[in-house]
Amino acid sequence: MFKLSSEDSNARLGKLKTKSSTVNTPFFMPIATKGSVKQLSPDDLNSINTEAIIANAFILSLKPGLGVINSFKGIHKFMNWNKTIFTDSGGFQILSKSFLHKHSSHSVHFKNPYTGQIQSYTPEDVMDIEKAINSDVAMVLDFVPHYGTDKQYIADCTSLTHVWAERCIKHHSHSKQLLFGICQGGTFKDLRENSAKVINSLDFDGVALGGLGIGEGRDLMFNSIKCSTKFIDKNKPRYLMGIGSPEDLLECISLGIDCFDSRFPTMNSRHGSIFTSNGKINIEKSQFKNDSSPIDENCKCPVCKKFSRAFIHHLYKTHEPISERYGSIHNLFFIHNLMSNARKAIKNNEFNYFKKDFLKNYKFNKNKKSSFSYS
Repeated sequence: MFKLSSEDSNARLGKLKTKSSTVNTPFFMPIATKGSVKQLSPDDLNSINTEAIIANAFILSLKPGLGVINSFKGIHKFMNWNKTIFTDSGGFQILSKSFLHKHSSHSVHFKNPYTGQIQSYTPEDVMDIEKAINSDVAMVLDFVPHYGTDKQYIADCTSLTHVWAERCIKHHSHSKQLLFGICQGGTFKDLRENSAKVINSLDFDGVALGGLGIGEGRDLMFNSIKCSTKFIDKNKPRYLMGIGSPEDLLECISLGIDCFDSRFPTMNSRHGSIFTSNGKINIEKSQFKNDSSPIDENCKCPVCKKFSRAFIHHLYKTHEPISERYGSIHNLFFIHNLMSNARKAIKNNEFNYFKKDFLKNYKFNKNKKSSFSYS
């Protein structure tokens, strides 16, 4: 299911085999909450070398509904995507006041955003939903605490996550669907370590770190990762949920993380914030009005091959909807190639040098041409 092929200090190179495809690790998943990455088609995703995406099982169960997805024998045929699909459980919606109504040790009560009705979901219900959706990797239902709440509350949420994890693994019955557990614990070292031990002790196919990237800051996030990964079996894939900036991805790879997802690249593109090898640029700024160069001279994405900064600037300034599509194509291509180059560097035992070289150009040389290559 998961096989490590190379290690460079804590950075890891491997392969995750699912029922649909084999994904090279480390890798990044664009967010496809409702079964589609915003503005992008499956053909777009294939053209930028996307290997896996993540959808939301809870949202999909509301619309279009499990009956519709079942009629297509699962989400892959429904959305016409034949590569790996993860499904999140709805645990992240617990952070949202618009979704969460109340909870108990038995279940969570969500408000249906489409009808306003209150619906109850148990961990067993979530496993049945993810089985019906027929994703390649299902995530357990966890209870995500808000950052900044007191330690006792976070400890209670973490204990509930452990109980629900045991119920999920007991009820899960899809033999070809992988199941990942999720660690919680906020930013408290003892809670994080204990949660990693508990989740790792269960028979999950992979282990995710949840409840991070929600306001705690980079240092606390990195410390939480460090104190968690040492208690996770090295032969299980490690998934950090919700992280997607280039700087954080590389740092987390160096801490032993194999899998990522985030709305960060596409959310940035919607606001004109574009990744380049010399750092992020705001393509809406007037300095790009007459710029005939591509977004990034080092980039080989479909957008950089065809269009100038001036044209992309024009689309954003005139609020043409296609501007977000072009921005998302470029930003996701950038992230996928960052992952590809990270994998090459790990294989060649050069990851630390690669990380330093990339970050030097990305963070500190924004007005200079970069030596970073997409090769």
